[in-house]
Amino acid sequence: METTITKLLRLPPLVSEHGAAIDRLLLYIHLLMFVLFIGWGAYFLYVLWRFHQRRQPKADPIGARTHVSSYLEVGVAVVEGILLFGLALPIWSRTAIASNFPSPEESTVVRVIGRQFNWMARYPGPDGVFGRASPKLVGPDNPLGIDRDDPAAADDILLESSEIVVPVDKPVIAYVSSLDVMHSFSVKPLRVTQDAIPGLSNPVWFKPVKTGTYQITCAQLCGNGHYSMRGFLRVLPQDEYEQWLAQQSPRAADTSGYE
Repeated sequence: METTITKLLRLPPLVSEHGAAIDRLLLYIHLLMFVLFIGWGAYFLYVLWRFHQRRQPKADPIGARTHVSSYLEVGVAVVEGILLFGLALPIWSRTAIASNFPSPEESTVVRVIGRQFNWMARYPGPDGVFGRASPKLVGPDNPLGIDRDDPAAADDILLESSEIVVPVDKPVIAYVSSLDVMHSFSVKPLRVTQDAIPGLSNPVWFKPVKTGTYQITCAQLCGNGHYSMRGFLRVLPQDEYEQWLAQQSPRAADTSGYE
């Protein structure tokens, strides 16, 4: 079913657990638009025929005498309400409201930071705890101001290469923010998009179900270099992810893109 929808709507390949629900919602919306297009198009042609000058040489000041159009409008509004409240809002609440997230203990937690014009990723390290950061420590070699004197921050991993690495078949909780202007973290195959806003940490979670490398894009116009603000999200088997994580140094700033 999901593969059929992906091909029908020409969507990117689906690689997340929750993405199937989003694809179904998109299909229902397109079906509604198709029905409306056919219906209103047919009605428009009927009106051209029915009220042509040869059939109605004199204008009727009273107008329509039935409520059919009103009933149709109410019906369309009801269907739209079902799509919004029955499908769209539950998907949004599941993936974007923190109280509905899986527990951090059973998830991979990463902080995703946008800046003109690349992405950074910060991991808590083996202790699973993000260390302290201070604006006073921000510098060319420490863009996030991580306090390496804090024991909890000593093993934190920072990647500045616009690459994010996560394990397959495990929930990933990403806290998305920005250092400068508004950006938007978007990975189309995962059906994930979350705004990156300076001063805020916007959470989103997803569960990759297929290994591979997927492009990260910025979905918010963020300056002259917006076109170049892309990265890659690599989904690895759990054992390979653990090996990769072990190879990262506390001050990792990987600029090669791959090991």
